[in-house]
Amino acid sequence: MITNELILNYVLLYLLLEFFEINWQKAPSIMGMLIRMYKYYQRSIFLFLVMHPTFYFAVWFAMLSDYNIWSMILLLIKTADIATKILLIQQVFIKKELSHELSLVLLAPINNFLPYLGLFIYPAFIVLSLSN
Repeated sequence: MITNELILNYVLLYLLLEFFEINWQKAPSIMGMLIRMYKYYQRSIFLFLVMHPTFYFAVWFAMLSDYNIWSMILLLIKTADIATKILLIQQVFIKKELSHELSLVLLAPINNFLPYLGLFIYPAFIVLSLSN
């Protein structure tokens, strides 16, 4: 049986992992975030992937919750997040193909609150997954 205490533990674990990701990726623009990520990607793609513990949490949590729709949504979002980061890193730093429009978007300053959105959105998926 799933208790409120267990749900709280999963949410707190996720928040801790998400906060770790936010701290190492935080920058004033998306390009700044990509530059920080590229430093790890340059050393090793595996190091880059290890630096995303919430993805592994999402995989584990999907299995734990018997592939509940809400846990699968969390996994889909985290997978799309990592795939987008890898594609942008390859396009910007490896292929060096960057359109003018994309460069404007990447260099635009982002709101200070934006990196912290995951701390509010993703735990809701955990609660919804386990409260069914």
